[in-house]
Amino acid sequence: MTRRLRLDWPDPAPFEARDGRPIRILAISDDPDRTLDDARNREPLGPIDLVAGCGDLSPEWLSFVADAFVAPLVYVRGNHDDRGPWPAPPGVPAPATGVDRRTLPGLPIVALSWPRFTRDGARRDEWSAWTQVGRLGIDAVRSPRPPALIVSHVPPQGAGDTPTDPYHRGFAAYRFLADRLRVPLWLHGHTNLAAQAGWTDRRGPTTLVNATGSVLVELDPPPPGRTDTAV
Repeated sequence: MTRRLRLDWPDPAPFEARDGRPIRILAISDDPDRTLDDARNREPLGPIDLVAGCGDLSPEWLSFVADAFVAPLVYVRGNHDDRGPWPAPPGVPAPATGVDRRTLPGLPIVALSWPRFTRDGARRDEWSAWTQVGRLGIDAVRSPRPPALIVSHVPPQGAGDTPTDPYHRGFAAYRFLADRLRVPLWLHGHTNLAAQAGWTDRRGPTTLVNATGSVLVELDPPPPGRTDTAV
């Protein structure tokens, strides 16, 4: 069953050509939501502007969902996505990396896949996460229009993670990034829903959403006359 969340978005720029319509993001992660297999279940969800894959889902499944909603797809690799080839099958876009400014105009997206794979599989490596964040560089932090949405597999340390489980603890590097970018929305997977009090969390101005299964996030434009465009 697809969970739902509505957020007031602080920046009017992404809505300028939408006649006030909300931006509708279907975030999916970890466990395929098989209710989406049936068109009768997809129809009530309505039109989707972006399918965001937060890891541990096959490219075939991601492609199916995006095609079913006729929506663009942005996705990252999770720790269980250590088998190739990537991308597969032919025609599926490669996992997103860095800052994506084209998929949703006015809403730059940072994509953070699981940061380290080895010949033996996925390794949890904090240093690799710091390296990944460092590679974003000043493009992410000092751009005239900084990122507004982060799609990752792992959440930041201390927000949406499981601190008592070393493998499912968030990355300190991502916490650093969250505190610097202060984006309105961060979509992630990796964390078992049963280990959490809820599937959303907050860190400063950022709403973090655990997309395990599926979540429909609707971004509403700011009220008319609002001048606060900081994101």
